[in-house]
Amino acid sequence: MKPEIDRCVSLYDRLSASLVRVDPPTLLMMRLWVALAFWRAGVVKFDDPSGTAMLFSTVYRVPVLPPPVAAFLGTSVELITPWLLGFGLLARPTAAFLFVYNVIAVISYPDLWPHGFWHGLVGNDFLDHKVWAIMLLAVIARGPGTFSIDAVLRHLFVRARRAR
Repeated sequence: MKPEIDRCVSLYDRLSASLVRVDPPTLLMMRLWVALAFWRAGVVKFDDPSGTAMLFSTVYRVPVLPPPVAAFLGTSVELITPWLLGFGLLARPTAAFLFVYNVIAVISYPDLWPHGFWHGLVGNDFLDHKVWAIMLLAVIARGPGTFSIDAVLRHLFVRARRAR
């Protein structure tokens, strides 16, 4: 019985080791997926400033900030941070920032949770936002991966330290 268990464990270990190669492209796809979603939202806001101002004045309930400031900041965030996330530059802090931004967006737009926030949280409301949050958490936890500017900078930094 023991040799079969050893063989199974060995097979599992080899399979796990080979799946590590999937990590970099997976993290890249997650970063690009979320970046594209936020970029598109920013472009829509930028293309229609009067509509954006109206949404922030009447529909979105952004805490603390006056609607014109929230509209400007929201549009700016959605046009700038996708580039950082997509290229993997300061990816972990950018992902953390976008995670919080995503939470604020969901809370500020009650139409996303018509059956109530807590029901929507475990139900099917605001599914896109939940998927983005999970992808952002993966980037926060794992980092941006080897296909990122952060990885290139880290490699250059380590190389420069060794050269001293």
